[in-house]
Amino acid sequence: MCLAIPGKVISLHEENGLLMGKVEFGGTLISACLAYVPEVKVGEYVIVHAGFALNVIDEEEAERTFALLKEIGESEGQG
Repeated sequence: MCLAIPGKVISLHEENGLLMGKVEFGGTLISACLAYVPEVKVGEYVIVHAGFALNVIDEEEAERTFALLKEIGESEGQG
């Protein structure tokens, strides 16, 4: 199963001619390629899969996804 999760863009930079960024996932920062979402700005949320941001989402959608992931994690802990 593949899972793409939202992360918040903390910074932007260019690397080897590609738009890159530091993206935060629950306090963990990773470097992600932002070439597919060149319109993204610092502070916005992106959906990242395998190190590539696939699209920009609004904060409300990101929060709904975080709540759903938390609910799944809690339900698996009850089994």
